[in-house]
Amino acid sequence: QVQLVESGGGSVQPGGSLTLSCAVSGIAFRTFDMQWYRQAPGGKVREWVGYITKSSESTTYADYVKGRFTISRDDAKNTLYLQMNNLQPDDTAVYRCKTRFGFTDYWGQGTQVTVSS
Repeated sequence: QVQLVESGGGSVQPGGSLTLSCAVSGIAFRTFDMQWYRQAPGGKVREWVGYITKSSESTTYADYVKGRFTISRDDAKNTLYLQMNNLQPDDTAVYRCKTRFGFTDYWGQGTQVTVSS
């Protein structure tokens, strides 16, 4: 079955960096576009972070992360990445990767990122 497993979250101070990973199995990873989302605590709405097409043809980012976050992929390792620099308290959230297979969206379980001093 399709599985997405995130890792790499943690606690950092403002201005710090983290790299999240999303290991994907059960699909031909290289042929799928991938996305990152996040959801802040307190019942906030889930936010789209960014998107990478298959074969890394292009990436697109939400305005609030543009210039600070970078999405990449390693098709040989079936892994998606989210490099996050200059993290701020507003970036505190559970980060999840997502793809669509047929008419079904598949999500990872999420990894917590906490930014505080």
